[in-house]
Amino acid sequence: MSVRTGRAATTAAGTPLRRRTDADLPTRLARSAAARDGARLRTSEVSAWLAARRRAHSFRVERIPFADLDGWSFERSTGNLVHRSGRFFTVEGLRVAVGHDPLRQWQQPIIHQNEVGILGILAKEIDGVLHFLMQAKMEPGNRNLLQLSPTVQATRSNYTGVHKGANVRYLRYFTQARPGQVLADVLQSEHGSWFLRKANRNMLVETDEEVQPHDDFRWLTLGQIGELLHADNVVNMDARTVLAGLPTPRSDDSRAPALHTDLELLSWITAQRARHEVRVERMPLDEVRDWHRGPRAVEREDGRYFRVVAVAVEAGSREVTGWTQPLIEPTGRGVTAFLTRRIGGVPHLLVHARVEAGLLDVLELAPTVQYTPENYAHLAAADRPLFLDEILAADPRRTRYAAVHSEEGGRFLNAESRYLIVEADPDSPPDPPEGYLWITPGQLGALAGHARYVNVQARTLLACLNAGAVPGL
Repeated sequence: MSVRTGRAATTAAGTPLRRRTDADLPTRLARSAAARDGARLRTSEVSAWLAARRRAHSFRVERIPFADLDGWSFERSTGNLVHRSGRFFTVEGLRVAVGHDPLRQWQQPIIHQNEVGILGILAKEIDGVLHFLMQAKMEPGNRNLLQLSPTVQATRSNYTGVHKGANVRYLRYFTQARPGQVLADVLQSEHGSWFLRKANRNMLVETDEEVQPHDDFRWLTLGQIGELLHADNVVNMDARTVLAGLPTPRSDDSRAPALHTDLELLSWITAQRARHEVRVERMPLDEVRDWHRGPRAVEREDGRYFRVVAVAVEAGSREVTGWTQPLIEPTGRGVTAFLTRRIGGVPHLLVHARVEAGLLDVLELAPTVQYTPENYAHLAAADRPLFLDEILAADPRRTRYAAVHSEEGGRFLNAESRYLIVEADPDSPPDPPEGYLWITPGQLGALAGHARYVNVQARTLLACLNAGAVPGL
């Protein structure tokens, strides 16, 4: 990155960091994405290393009744589920109205967490290739518990010591990063259906220091991460969202133009936000309609969408080795997919301007499909979400990418989606319906470098593209 002052940029330890131009970074990232093996660990060895880290620590997650939560309780006045410290997060109620259609008005529990956490990946050139320091991190909501995470993945309560646990490793590289070290830095939204206006700081920071990885950390190239993104439940959501913000070069940038100019795209997003009237109001959890609280769950009477549950956790590798907490548990596996097609020889993705109650700016660009099929199985075909049945029935030969990935394992229990990129039916109409638009991967990547444009599910699929997991796109 260019430095505008006369002082040389330095590392967190004060040693000079060599200057680079902004134009260098996409090229270096492309070189890293092409490196399918690392200088310190071969890709074929990652699985064994992760297995060894699972054996090295004691991990256990057990469902418990709400009465067994330590430090958490339901407030008498509201029924909200809160922590005695007043920190971490609360589970409360939300009243939502989209327009004036009674069918688009509902109430639900939601996680309210004011804190902005840090999701940071440390980068370093090793033998001329950018490597990324990835962590084998346990999260209680992951079905397989331990997955690859960013170097630092911590809420403000965690890294300021509210939990009274051990210090967060490598934190200083991000809290003390200087401008010459920061390669990417953007505030990104979290899941808009389950979090109320939650955001995390997504950072990529480069160092010239010799960093000796702790046993739970390893240096991997972007290409190695791309290979691992083909496996189910290996690369966690927080790592994926950081990788989505990388300024990688796009094959479509040097070819025929996109169907819509960047200005037309930004105007379309603005128009979509202006046409949706969304009213959101926090409310007591005890008053949420169609939901009831039992000894072990807060859930809907019809059993759809999700439930709030409680767990007790043991994790030998975490800053705190034992705790209890509430989690949101979805009632089915999601399907999240982009349709893709070439327009004028250039790959395009069909994005959806998706309204979610918890988003700060009404809507963000989402994949073509982002639904849990079981929640809509009772509906007639004409009433089911657009494109869902096309994705579910797609010829496997049209599938360019497919893998199951966990959502945020620190707040959600067994929350998984099957992520797909599927070639559109060549006989389908070229003009999408209202609320959908064909844009290039390059345009989506550029928007992901800014806050509140690309939702967390779309960022997962963009991370797959950035890491070279989907050749030709």
